Amino acid sequence: MKISQTQLASQAILVVGDSMLDEYWYGDSTRISPEAPVPVVKIQKTEQRLGGAANVAANVSSIGCRSSLLTVLGKDLSGQELIKLLMENNVSSLCMEDPNIKTIEKLRIVARNQQLLRVDFEKIPDKEVLLLALKTFKDHIKYFNSVILSDYGKGGLTHIKDMIHIARTLNKPVFIDPKGSDYERYRGATVITPNTSELAQVIGLWKTESELIEKAEELRKSLDLKYLLLTRGSEGVTLFKQGEHISTPAEAREVYDVSGAGDTVIAVLASFVSAGLSMEEATLLANKAGGIVVGKFGTSKVSYKELIDG
Repeated sequence: MKISQTQLASQAILVVGDSMLDEYWYGDSTRISPEAPVPVVKIQKTEQRLGGAANVAANVSSIGCRSSLLTVLGKDLSGQELIKLLMENNVSSLCMEDPNIKTIEKLRIVARNQQLLRVDFEKIPDKEVLLLALKTFKDHIKYFNSVILSDYGKGGLTHIKDMIHIARTLNKPVFIDPKGSDYERYRGATVITPNTSELAQVIGLWKTESELIEKAEELRKSLDLKYLLLTRGSEGVTLFKQGEHISTPAEAREVYDVSGAGDTVIAVLASFVSAGLSMEEATLLANKAGGIVVGKFGTSKVSYKELIDG
């Protein structure tokens, strides 16, 4: 079954979670500092991109669905720049401002196409702002076809259990990109999309494929999840559902940068399921999208044309 751009355009997806401004400083490094044994980078160009949940929302829009982002930002220049980038990427903003925090930033210093250093700025939002975000979620969820909860462990999804309950009560599919070791908070979601290292934090390491299958299926059942989609890097993906698991090999591509690959995978999965594909069919496209985006530098987007016509 092929989904048209018209079908995608009819779908509205709400993305909720931890957003960040990804900043890149590009330059050249030809010498070591006399002050410490570190390279000196002469900056020649800077660039800002959407990161975290904001990158998920941008991917949803790039694929062709109507995309909205609910997130908490600081009342600062970085927050203003992030909102500007959302507008440029055709993402509607439902952003909350917390004057007591700084918008999450990830600053990467890059020389000769190699990342030398990453500097993070972050602080957990105040409880009052998070409660306001939950109220906004309650007020707006009825206007959307499905929900993506993008958890980067930065505190923006403190009320995720309530959000899942509200969405499922209204029969809205819930797609979650998980973080950390407490998966109980994701109970009742439609699907979660951990990578292998994230899943290992929860179920422990496995020695054989059969052990992985047993542990992953046990987790899916215990959390009342309809699906669990495991992204496995060079090994592709495995979709777990009631009584069955389906593995799809990775598409052969050169891996350049894995930053934001999970954002793209869940955006594609949610977009095409919302538009009418089965989870199994959408998984094939999500796997393809992951293969495309790791061939790009930094947090990037995948378009409908790349997926369908590429």
